[in-house]
Amino acid sequence: MSKPPPPKGASTGGLPPQADGRRLRSARTKQRIIQAFLELLREGNPNPRVGEIANRAGCAIRSIHERFVTVNDLHGAAAEYAINQAIALAPLANADADRRTRISAQVRTRGGTCERTLHLWRLLLAGQSISPGLRDKVSVARKLIGLRLEAMYRPELATLSAADRRKVLVTLEALTDFESWGLERRASNRNRRGIPLESEI
Repeated sequence: MSKPPPPKGASTGGLPPQADGRRLRSARTKQRIIQAFLELLREGNPNPRVGEIANRAGCAIRSIHERFVTVNDLHGAAAEYAINQAIALAPLANADADRRTRISAQVRTRGGTCERTLHLWRLLLAGQSISPGLRDKVSVARKLIGLRLEAMYRPELATLSAADRRKVLVTLEALTDFESWGLERRASNRNRRGIPLESEI
């Protein structure tokens, strides 16, 4: 014998369709805000204002404040998005190839990541002292960078002692850090404009 339908207005244990729709629209708006923020950073805006982000995302400023209580909340969400994007866009490849191929693959991958997220990285570093959430994101990013270096240079690292492996990894990370990329980009831009780098020293 089948059960009678629940009385009108009674809970069925799930959200009504209109609630699901609102939640989906809210999630899409949040995604647009994060993407707009990252786009502005990539275009060279080191710290986009809320109005600029709202204009790019096509939403009201109120919508940003509703989804991100503080600016660090936005930075943290953007960092999580960027980390997932980096993993998706740069899967570990050529790790078993010859040294030249591995170096080429690593430079290409690392360069792309730094190009996309240099300004975001600077915001994370600036905010990590007052935000445990941002500090965690920085820690995760550094760990992923280290793991990738270990994988790409495993044959060479395998010939070293544990202490020397650590020193080499620290050196490699420093040489390919975001700020190292930033300095290289600035030098390249100045060279293209015919401005000697010595003028900044």
